Amino acid sequence: MTKRIFRSICLAAIAVFFASAALFLCVLYDYFGNVQQDQLKTQTELAAQGIEAVGAEYFEGLIPKGYRVSWISADGKVLYDSEADSSEMENHLAREEIKEALESGCGESARYSVTLMERTLYSAKRLPDGTVVRLSVAQSTLLMLLLGMTQPILMIIVIAIGISFWLAHRLSQNITAPLNQLNLDDPLNNEGYDELSPLLRRIDAQQRQIRGQEKELWQKQEEFEAVTENMAEGIILLNTKGVILGINRAARNLFETTHDCIGRYILSVNRNIELSELLSGIESGVRTEKIIDLNGGKYQLALNPVRESGNISGAVLLMLDVTEKEQAEQMRREFTANVSHELKTPLHTIAGCAELLESGVVRPEDTARFYSQIRGEAGRMIALVEDIIRLSHLDEGAEDMKRECVDLYDLAAGTVESLSREAENAGVSVSIEGENAVVYGVPQLLESIVYNLTDNAIKYNRQGGTARVSVEHLSDGVRLSVTDTGIGISPEHRERIFERFYRIDKSRSKELGGTGLGLSIVKHAARLHNAKIELQSAEGEGTTITVVFPEGKE
Repeated sequence: MTKRIFRSICLAAIAVFFASAALFLCVLYDYFGNVQQDQLKTQTELAAQGIEAVGAEYFEGLIPKGYRVSWISADGKVLYDSEADSSEMENHLAREEIKEALESGCGESARYSVTLMERTLYSAKRLPDGTVVRLSVAQSTLLMLLLGMTQPILMIIVIAIGISFWLAHRLSQNITAPLNQLNLDDPLNNEGYDELSPLLRRIDAQQRQIRGQEKELWQKQEEFEAVTENMAEGIILLNTKGVILGINRAARNLFETTHDCIGRYILSVNRNIELSELLSGIESGVRTEKIIDLNGGKYQLALNPVRESGNISGAVLLMLDVTEKEQAEQMRREFTANVSHELKTPLHTIAGCAELLESGVVRPEDTARFYSQIRGEAGRMIALVEDIIRLSHLDEGAEDMKRECVDLYDLAAGTVESLSREAENAGVSVSIEGENAVVYGVPQLLESIVYNLTDNAIKYNRQGGTARVSVEHLSDGVRLSVTDTGIGISPEHRERIFERFYRIDKSRSKELGGTGLGLSIVKHAARLHNAKIELQSAEGEGTTITVVFPEGKE
């Protein structure tokens, strides 16, 4: 603004200077022309008086300075001329000033010479004898006058321009100083031009409105961040080019980035190919979904375009962790397949035996064996269905089961006693040691934990082996340990033995009547009691499974 004011003032000052100078020169030129004409007339009057007094003798020795003197007869013949030979001069009767002098006694005129670039002033006076005396003087034209005064004029122009620049600078600074000193944070407390008052009042009103809007936006921003920052789901706001406008904590952790990623292209933060395919939904304006692998987990990404006034202004990328859901779905499929398989085998056996008995091809002495096989397979199915029902109950939380204080040692002793015959038949020595320790929990589930662990220690032992159940009271809970000297578990199986229907040796497990759900029941029952399970095993040397129950309160 200061530069524009400076240029305007400077140009105005220079324009005024040249206009004034031109007008002044014209006026002065006209004024001095009139003065010179008056002087010429006076000189003509003097010359006329001299000629009238002495006659032709007046011209003897006359050397006029700056003037040209001519004496002309009444018929226009030049009698005398101070600059030329009068005999060679043409008749002057037609000259304007001569005609006027002969008619009225005095005559004046002015003529321009294009060749000489000058103006000549003439003044003539008629004498009593009828002759005319004429004086003339050369006057330079305005252009010639300017050319003759080039150097002083240029000096004046330079000085004038310099003064104009200086005045323009001072004036522009003085004009803009109050504007530059305006306190726009408090517009109404400014001392400046009165003409600015409406503008300052408007600014003050707009600032109040902006402050109100900023406060409202800040509150909404805080509310939005408070919600999104504490969400488990990742949220990313993108513009139409895929540049990140906002990102919450969950998304930052998932992409392993910080707040600095805002303003960057999303694929420069994470170069997942499937994510790149998902971004095509921004331009098409269509909601797109995709499940991709990120950081070892499964995530469902949903891209929702954002429309404003019918145009796409960006998109919201929602990232849902569906790892557990996918795993649960996979487990459900595996469980369904395993249940179908486990039930199909005994059903085929039962159907086959029943068909043979029905056809009458079975010898009477073999009938009891077929009935026994049918009863065994039916019992296996019943045990399998019961374990499945029990697991389903545990999956639902078993909230309908009553909790109470249970002496885990007494419970373990009773279980060992109930399995003593099975241990004796397997050639395994089973024992219990420890002390009385009370656990607050569901008696049926605690019994299933002890039973399944002890039963497995007997079934997967070796002839002449031992199985030991230990109950120990700790400072912060109760520890149940079941140790056997059996076949042990190899490292590749240790992570999966608690999965449903997982068997290390499927043929042996089925021969022993196992359903493959015992350790799964143990795992779920322990989880419902907030207990921790530890496994120690060496292949061919035996296994120890420890369940640590926290200190319970009724």
